Amino acid sequence: MAEEAPNTTAGSFFDASIRVQPDAIFALTAEYNADLAASKVNLGQGTYRDEHGQPWVLPSVREARKRLEQQGLTHEYLPILGLPEFRRVVAETILGPEIYLIKNSQIASCQSLSGTGALHLAGRLLERCRSSRPKVYLPEPTWSNHMQVFSSLGFDCQKFRYYDPESREIDMESYLTVLSAAEPGSVVVLHACAHNPTGCDPTDQQWEEIGRIMKEKDLFPLFDAAYLGFNSGSLDRDAFAIRHFINTLGMEAAVCVSFAKSMGLYGERVGCVFFVASTVEIALNCTSVLEQSQRSEISNPPAYGARIVNMVLNDINLRSMWYDDLVSMNSRIRSMRLALYDNLISQEKYHIYMAEDSRISVAGLNKANVVYVAAAISSCLEL
Repeated sequence: MAEEAPNTTAGSFFDASIRVQPDAIFALTAEYNADLAASKVNLGQGTYRDEHGQPWVLPSVREARKRLEQQGLTHEYLPILGLPEFRRVVAETILGPEIYLIKNSQIASCQSLSGTGALHLAGRLLERCRSSRPKVYLPEPTWSNHMQVFSSLGFDCQKFRYYDPESREIDMESYLTVLSAAEPGSVVVLHACAHNPTGCDPTDQQWEEIGRIMKEKDLFPLFDAAYLGFNSGSLDRDAFAIRHFINTLGMEAAVCVSFAKSMGLYGERVGCVFFVASTVEIALNCTSVLEQSQRSEISNPPAYGARIVNMVLNDINLRSMWYDDLVSMNSRIRSMRLALYDNLISQEKYHIYMAEDSRISVAGLNKANVVYVAAAISSCLEL
């Protein structure tokens, strides 16, 4: 009879500790880095790579960084809510100057630790802004971290069917049925563009229908805007749903923004969350909650990445350069997607790392590996 493994935590302060499973995507990258094979491809982690498989520093970001160095940087604390001019220009850029001019006094914003931090701060505010904690509705499938962020804050998270794999389209009938039956005051997490992991977004007409029902049923939209400008090559185009809900429909909303993808600032953790409220007083209340939450968790956010984004967005030449960078990244990803498809249907052996839900980072493809990846996938499909 085999002996039971000894309880190595007995007598420890941490006697109830458990070993949590590592994050699937980051574990995949660690596995990739440890792989000694010559032919290996990492399509798991969502980071943009150039044609040679190397990280790409955007020309606009490189220039902004150079200017900051020339100005001379200090290392003083930022305010608790973050760099004020950064918060302002982010909201203005995403809403558009005209909408921002109308709504700016009704906006509560806070610089965050990229998109994940923005979602967390949004959750912290939402758990305190109503007499009872609202339910949070998440599309199925969705980004793997959404459930963890909101469930860790104690929200009752409900999944709803978003994508129909048979038709390879959004299951609008199921989507709208769930919205129609949702409890008033519930929060619905919406991918502003580039739905992760399907890449399947609502059309403008479908967004209008989703917004109409959400307004009728008093549901609160929380936009995860991780890919604005990166999706279509046009930030204005990618911000359609956000602007429609806030301006056309006049709804209150939360917008969680990340510049990891759109400016390639992955390690700088640059993000922002902003709420558009119905009154100035509510916006001030929300600001105070965001400030208190930020202070209790990180005191204040890091400055360097926010200064880069602020310089790019506030300088007309750098902003124009950034728009060109977005087009460059979008064009390369589109061409790699097309090349992958062409080789999948025309080819018939692997050290390729991708998420279990079949999500791949198309930005990890290049001319040197796309044929190899296509051949590997094709071979697996024939098994």
